[in-house]
Amino acid sequence: MNKFEQRSKISYDKKAEKYDLTFDGKFTVKFKEMLLKAVSINSNDTVADIACGNGRLLYKLAEKNSFCGYGIDISENMVEQAKKLNPNMKFYVARCDELPFKNGEIGMMTVCAAFHHFPNVENFAKEAGRVIKKDGMLYIADVYLPTIFRVICNPFLKFSKSGDVKFYAPNEIVSLFENYGFTVSAVEISGMVQMIKFQKM
Repeated sequence: MNKFEQRSKISYDKKAEKYDLTFDGKFTVKFKEMLLKAVSINSNDTVADIACGNGRLLYKLAEKNSFCGYGIDISENMVEQAKKLNPNMKFYVARCDELPFKNGEIGMMTVCAAFHHFPNVENFAKEAGRVIKKDGMLYIADVYLPTIFRVICNPFLKFSKSGDVKFYAPNEIVSLFENYGFTVSAVEISGMVQMIKFQKM
């Protein structure tokens, strides 16, 4: 576990029990709302939320969809909260670049306000390409900052106590996943939120 993962784990372990009431919990509401509007789930599909936190997104998705739900997070305390909220789903303490799924097992994957925490996004993209089945979908909703703000902010993220690594431009995310068998279906930007929809080819 590298320093960014250690910081994330410590930070979110502390916030887990009352996460929805914290600044982070409230900040991520818009990310979840964008995903809930965009996501299309086939009945009884297998859905995995990466860096699932307390499982709130999966809970919201399950209000209107029937699916087999999985979540992973680096924070043990977050995983415990997710299990309580979604007792019929399976959750694992795991890293984003070592996904506990079989090849082609996942029909749809979400990443909500967490991509900028991933210490090695290329390894995550490779893993996503491995576990998402052909024609499966990947939705990434993450922080959007205009170029000048990314240039200013990114050098200071190494000091973040929450384990932030880098804020990405939409084209950086698109190019990365295209290298691992995905094609982009949609890019949406609203305020500080960008959402990119991919399909596994």
